[in-house]
Amino acid sequence: MKQQIRKIATTALILSVVITTATGCSLFRKKSDTGAGSAQDGSIKTETTADGGSEQIDASPMNFSAQGSDSGTIDGLKTVFFPYDKATLSASEKAKLDGNVAWMKSHSSAKMTIEGNCDQRGSNEYNLSLGERRANAVKQMMVSAGIAANRLSTVSFGEEKPLVQGDSEAAMEKNRRANFVPVN
Repeated sequence: MKQQIRKIATTALILSVVITTATGCSLFRKKSDTGAGSAQDGSIKTETTADGGSEQIDASPMNFSAQGSDSGTIDGLKTVFFPYDKATLSASEKAKLDGNVAWMKSHSSAKMTIEGNCDQRGSNEYNLSLGERRANAVKQMMVSAGIAANRLSTVSFGEEKPLVQGDSEAAMEKNRRANFVPVN
């Protein structure tokens, strides 16, 4: 049963990527969003839109790791960790979140996806729900701290995107987290 649910979830994810690509959504920033690049350096490209029109985009690579805060390579952006079966943060994890709020304030044009994650205990359905509660709780804390809600999106991966493999408590506590992925 669990394997069938994983297959369905994987198929749905692949289908959404195919649909997004087919409808003309760009993986690059629009030129008007950044003002960066020039035709001489090759970073400005023209893309055909879904309606047959065209628009200029900045095709220069984004400067953030696709792994977000899990990568440990984005100065000032930290993954926050949760206790078992909870969607609340300890005082030390709230302090990390305050650092992420400061990062968002210093990168005023950045938007962020907050990824809610769980360890492998519990059903897929329960873990997807818990991951969603975690991501939404973090979003609400950040909004309360002054970050505009439209700069933050959430997604739950449940147990499907572990940071660490293994059944030990030390491994599982690393997987109960909210990962922060800048999207521009």
